[in-house]
Amino acid sequence: MENRVYFVIDMKSFYASCECSLRGLDPYTTNLVVADPERTDKTICLAVSINMKALGVKNRCRLFQVPKNIDFICAKPRMQKYIDMAAEIYGIYLNYIDSKDIHVYSIDECFIDVTDYLKLYNMKAKPFAKMLMSEIWDKLHIPSTCGIGSNLYLAKIALDITAKHSPDRIGWLTEEKFIKELSNHKPITDFWRISTGTARRLAKYCIYDMEGIRNIDPEILYHEFGIDAELMIDHANGIETCLMEDIKNYKSQGKSISESQILPCGYSYEDTLIVLKEMVRQACLRLFKNNYVTNSVSIGIYYDDIAKGGEAYSTTMSVSTSLYSLIIKYVEELFKKIKYRNFKIRRIGFSMPALDIKYEHYDLFTNLDEIEKEKRLMSSMLNIKDKFGKNSVLEAMDYLENATQRERNKMIGGHASGDDGKRKKS
Repeated sequence: MENRVYFVIDMKSFYASCECSLRGLDPYTTNLVVADPERTDKTICLAVSINMKALGVKNRCRLFQVPKNIDFICAKPRMQKYIDMAAEIYGIYLNYIDSKDIHVYSIDECFIDVTDYLKLYNMKAKPFAKMLMSEIWDKLHIPSTCGIGSNLYLAKIALDITAKHSPDRIGWLTEEKFIKELSNHKPITDFWRISTGTARRLAKYCIYDMEGIRNIDPEILYHEFGIDAELMIDHANGIETCLMEDIKNYKSQGKSISESQILPCGYSYEDTLIVLKEMVRQACLRLFKNNYVTNSVSIGIYYDDIAKGGEAYSTTMSVSTSLYSLIIKYVEELFKKIKYRNFKIRRIGFSMPALDIKYEHYDLFTNLDEIEKEKRLMSSMLNIKDKFGKNSVLEAMDYLENATQRERNKMIGGHASGDDGKRKKS
C-alpha cells in the first residue's frame, strides 16, 4: 500500500475562540466562557478560552464551578455564528484540497488526506500544515492544532496526545514512532476510542497502556470485547486500514430520528408529558419531510436527582407511519409506565427508526381519509415553516407555561443561535 499522509486539524477552544474573534479579543490572553447565564449558574459552559484552561478551569464545567477569583467574560452562545465560521474554515481547506479528501469529524475538527497535495504543491507535510493553520489564524483569528500521521488513527493520536506538547502545536506519528514513544503512555483513556468503561474492563487484566494490549493473549481480548478486539489490537500497534475513500463510501445500514433535551429545571410528570408531545410532533415532521415512516418508538427519562437514575421504555406499533396522531398514542402509553411520578424529571429523550416510505402501512381500523387529511396539513405546516420560520406555525400546547418548543425553535443544537452582532476584523 502506498505510504499516505493525513492531517487532523482541530480548532483550539473553538466556541470560546470564535467569541474572542467576534469581539476583537486575543484568544490566548482573554478569560472567557461560553455559557448562557440566563438559565442558571448550573448551566454547562460550552467552552472556556485557552487562558482559562491554563488557569485550571475545566472545559464543559458548570458556570458555578468557575473559581470566584477569576474575572471573566460570560458570552451567551451564538451557534449560527460558530457554524458560519466553521464553514469559512472549511472554505480555506477547499482552496487547496478537494472535498473528497476532507472528512468533517466535528464542527471544529477535520481529517484531511494530503498525500497527493504534497506532491502537487511540492511541499513537506509540516510546512503545508503550518500554511493552513496560519491562514485560519490570519483570516479568522482562531488558533488551531494539527496531528500528522501515516494513517488516520495515528494522525488523530498525534493531535490528541503529542501536538499539545509541541511548541508549534503540530504532532507527527508513524507506526514506529507511536510504538517507541506512546507504548507506555497513561492514562490509556487519552487514546481515541478508549472510554473510561473500556479502561475499567482492561484493568481487570492489569492492562493500563498500549503495550499491555499488545502483550496479552489476543483470545482474552476477543472474549472480553468480541469483534471490537480486532480494532483495539490494530490500534495498539499503530495500525489503521481505513482510508479516506472508505469513509466517503460508507453508507449507514439504518437510520433513526431522535429528539432529546435537558429541561431548565426539575419538571413534574404532567409538564414533562407536554414537552414530550412537542418533541414527538417535531420528530414526526422530520419523518414526513424526508419521506420516512416508523414502526416503533422509544422514550427515556432521567430524574433531577441523579442518584434516582431514570427509566426507559419502547414498543412496536401495529402501523408504519409518520403521522403524529397515530404515533403519539403509543408514546403516551409508554409514558404511563413511568413508576415514580412524584420524582422531578430533568432530562428526556425520544427516538424511532426511520424506514423508507415504501414500508408505510395501516391496520383495518384506520380511516384513510383522515390519513390523507393529516398529510395535507403536515405538508402545509412544513411549507409555511420553511418560508416564514419555525415559530410561524404553533399549537396551543406550545403556549403552555412549561412548554419549551417556542424557545428551542430559536436555538441550534439546544443552544442560542445568536443572530445579532458582527465579527470584528482584526
